[in-house]
Amino acid sequence: MKIVNNIALILSIIGGINWGLIGLFKFDLVAWICGGQDAIIARVIYTLVGLAAIWCISLLFSNRTAEE
Repeated sequence: MKIVNNIALILSIIGGINWGLIGLFKFDLVAWICGGQDAIIARVIYTLVGLAAIWCISLLFSNRTAEE
């Protein structure tokens, strides 16, 4: 489960960086890499980042310590 948590955190960080770029510079890195927001691969990445963020909500309320 630790691997899934780490992947979710990494995807959430990538999403946060992308939103920061959009907010500061009006530059969508994912769309730029994938050829536009409507490209299938971009939509897959957006979906994975969204699912990762939802998964991270469970980490927020988890009773586990950082050592586990």
